[in-house]
Amino acid sequence: MIETIQQLFPRLREGEFKITSQRDTRYNCVAWAAGDVRRWWWPAESPLAFWPPKVKRGESISSFIDAFGTLGYELTGSGHHEEGIEKVAIFASADRVPTHIARQLADGSWTSKIGCLEDIAHIEVDGVGGSDYGEVAAFLGRHRSTSIF
Repeated sequence: MIETIQQLFPRLREGEFKITSQRDTRYNCVAWAAGDVRRWWWPAESPLAFWPPKVKRGESISSFIDAFGTLGYELTGSGHHEEGIEKVAIFASADRVPTHIARQLADGSWTSKIGCLEDIAHIEVDGVGGSDYGEVAAFLGRHRSTSIF
């Protein structure tokens, strides 16, 4: 499976990421970043997709910012590690449509759920950038004390 992930994300070099879970189709990267492994989060109108109540549904960066705002996140200037702050990175395509969210771990590395595949830990946030995920469009942060992890 490591080879498949490297093919999907050429920026991930061997030794700079590891698989941290088995495949699970119940949740996606947005849910994983939010700490929810029971549901698939996406703003599309679908009975199969969860989105926080009262947050506008739409495949826009602002909709994702608002959704994570319900969890205590606010816009922050960078993905640099800050002690006591948990961050997420919202990735978007060239036309600014959200494609992925990664969450920063306490040690400053990142974790991503790769679609229906496994969760991975990766050193650099942009290791999963390029390809289908585009680039980081926004960083959000919250005090780790509010974290459910």
